[in-house]
Amino acid sequence: MAEPGTPVACAALLVDRFLVHLSVERGFSPHTLRAYSADLARFLEWADREGVDPLLVTHRQLRRYLTELDRAGYARRTVARRIASIRSWFGYLLAEDLVASDPSSVLLTPKVPARLPRILPNDALEALLEAPDPSTPAGLRDGAVLELLYATGIRVGELVGIRVGDIDLAQGQVTVLGKGAKERIVPLHHRAAYRVRLYLREGRPRLLRSETSDLLFLSTRGRPLSPEAVRRILTRHLNAAGAAVSASPHSLRHTFATHLIEGGADLRTVQELLGHIALSTTQIYTHVSMKRLQDVHRTAHPRA
Repeated sequence: MAEPGTPVACAALLVDRFLVHLSVERGFSPHTLRAYSADLARFLEWADREGVDPLLVTHRQLRRYLTELDRAGYARRTVARRIASIRSWFGYLLAEDLVASDPSSVLLTPKVPARLPRILPNDALEALLEAPDPSTPAGLRDGAVLELLYATGIRVGELVGIRVGDIDLAQGQVTVLGKGAKERIVPLHHRAAYRVRLYLREGRPRLLRSETSDLLFLSTRGRPLSPEAVRRILTRHLNAAGAAVSASPHSLRHTFATHLIEGGADLRTVQELLGHIALSTTQIYTHVSMKRLQDVHRTAHPRA
């Protein structure tokens, strides 16, 4: 740990300010904040070890840091993320007039091979959605959770932040708070609306007990449902359904987007539904659809 008053200790205070900025002003998720915090902590540890002032670091010194990461065997994706974190921090410092220049701007990011999103096979998806027991409050909740994730493609952090007033079953839509505290309205199909209505009528009141909360999804103790709890719900029902695949809530988001593209939806619409800022982020799903077409062709064509 850096001694108080040293350049590294001063830089650590500015990292804390940066993280508060990301949380309060830009609405970043706790998961993203943890990633930035860990990446910048590793950078400050290196600077302390090398006797480098993090605020006066040169691009040559930064290249030395990246060389050390490469020699240590870190994956290209990890190195690229570390660079992105340092760039974001220096971008903030420059905007706040806390540094005179950004030495990270000339760094080259290592090329990272595209990683296609993992989607659920149709049989596993159907088994998952039908797995929760509708005779129990938790089962009603789980059925609504899983159906809503697949019906809307929302992120797990957006799901657990939904309040009862955000659901409009008459209009068949839900308002979610996405990245950067940006609201968007996502439509609900009738099956998802039915499961949410059933949960609101018969499941949620029994989960709420004596607690008070306006959040839609609750734990069995009447407390807000956490993202980690949603991941456990999905894994438990996948196992109960006997599906021989692993998945996360984000897998349902990928499945939602891929199925829309395969069904003929245009990229702009999918981009809006997913809450993507850049269209290039959404375009990965066209590659997923093409890969599936190629797989079908390879297995079905006599000469493939």
